[in-house]
Amino acid sequence: MPLVHIDLIAGRSQEQLKALVKDVTDAIVKDTGAPAEHVHVVLNEMQKDRYSVGGILKSDEQ
Repeated sequence: MPLVHIDLIAGRSQEQLKALVKDVTDAIVKDTGAPAEHVHVVLNEMQKDRYSVGGILKSDEQ
């Protein structure tokens, strides 16, 4: 059972998220031969004020 965790900053549309999980599932199926119904994808969306790069919160970026 492939299990994929994806962390991303919130703000994408439902259509974008659907396309993402479909594309990731398709890649796992293609590369591993696992059946699509066995591929699990977990999306963790973070708010910009809960994620930083280089000590700067994404919410504070210009």
